[in-house]
Amino acid sequence: MTLLSIVIVSYNTRVDLERCLESLRQHPPLLPHDVVVVDNASSDGSAEMAERFAGVRVIRHDRNAGFSVANNIGIRSSQGELVLLLNSDTIAPPGAIDRLVTRLQRSPEVAVIGPRLVNGSGQAELSFGPMISPFTEWRQGGLVKGLAENDREVVTRVEAMTRREQRVDWVSGACLLVRRADADAVGLLDERFFMYTEDVDFCAAIRARDRQVLFAPDTEVIHLRGRSVATASAATRQAYERSHLAFYRKHHPLWVPVLRAFRLLKRLLGA
Repeated sequence: MTLLSIVIVSYNTRVDLERCLESLRQHPPLLPHDVVVVDNASSDGSAEMAERFAGVRVIRHDRNAGFSVANNIGIRSSQGELVLLLNSDTIAPPGAIDRLVTRLQRSPEVAVIGPRLVNGSGQAELSFGPMISPFTEWRQGGLVKGLAENDREVVTRVEAMTRREQRVDWVSGACLLVRRADADAVGLLDERFFMYTEDVDFCAAIRARDRQVLFAPDTEVIHLRGRSVATASAATRQAYERSHLAFYRKHHPLWVPVLRAFRLLKRLLGA
């Protein structure tokens, strides 16, 4: 019986995907598991490369349908009691996935758990947070900007924040472990979100059922984020804006006119 299904979405990230799959091949989880790669019609040979890995099942989608749709395809085509959504630009160190599963199993009230994400240099990423709202976005955005600029004060603050286990509103979809029963109960990921904010929305739906989301810093996973973004920055920005607006329509509809006006002002100012 498969206990864990690992679902990886791929779109023109062959180098990162190969590194991710190689880390799983070299240091596979000890528990019974399967690996499903859902390829969003990549043109860089990602699917062909992934098919060369023994034990990896590749599902070729006929178009780039986005992150939520592809993850849902992978979830529905797998059978593990637990589902790990894993970005193609991640590397799971030895034992990391097993530790994450063990921590989840110790707390039956927890439906979703996420590890401490670090970059290639070991610097912590802010991979969890409060529910998105104008104020929390302003606060979170300042911390993310400080990390990008290597602001020593912000780096120190985030380092401390990410060393404490805590119940949170959401954890990053770059590495998100969820009980299948909870994922099914909320209808999986909302497919209105092409890319970005789908993880926050997914966790919000699960919390609405009185289930909990846990950030578990005792497990670290490497996230080499931004590698695919560099090749499609304009498209990525547009995808973010569409998902961001869809999120506010769903969760904060009164703020939608303000958000639209703000974006129009930014365009007029050339920002």
